[in-house]
Order: sequence, then C-alpha cells, then structure tokens
Amino acid sequence: MPSPRPAVPQAGGTQVTRRSLLTRRNLVILAAAVLVLVAGYLTLAAGHASAAAVLLVIGYCVLFPIGIAL
Repeated sequence: MPSPRPAVPQAGGTQVTRRSLLTRRNLVILAAAVLVLVAGYLTLAAGHASAAAVLLVIGYCVLFPIGIAL
C-alpha cells in the first residue's frame, strides 16, 4: 500500500494532498508496452506476421490499458 503524500499548505490555511498522475509502476508498465510494440513492429518488418500480431495485441490491448488503469 503506498504511503500517503505529505500535505501541501495553500492560501487560506487549507492543506491539499499532492498525488502524482502516474506512479513509477504505471511508467514501468507503459515503458514495457512501448518495448513490446517496438518489438512487434520490428517482427512485422522481418516478415513474421503472426508473431507480430501477438506482440502488438499484447502491447495495445493488454499493457497500455493496465499501465493507465493501475
């Protein structure tokens, strides 16, 4: 479980908790998605359409949504 972010004082004496839009875990998963997509397009360029299709589906339909959702 992630630790809570420190509160940031604002004008008027109220405090707001800062939260990053993308965590490190999200960025790692998105980077893996980009690598899988690059591998998929390189495989497609090499002429292996079936393997390329599998890699591209994993990149676009599995890793990108997981990287955004988590």
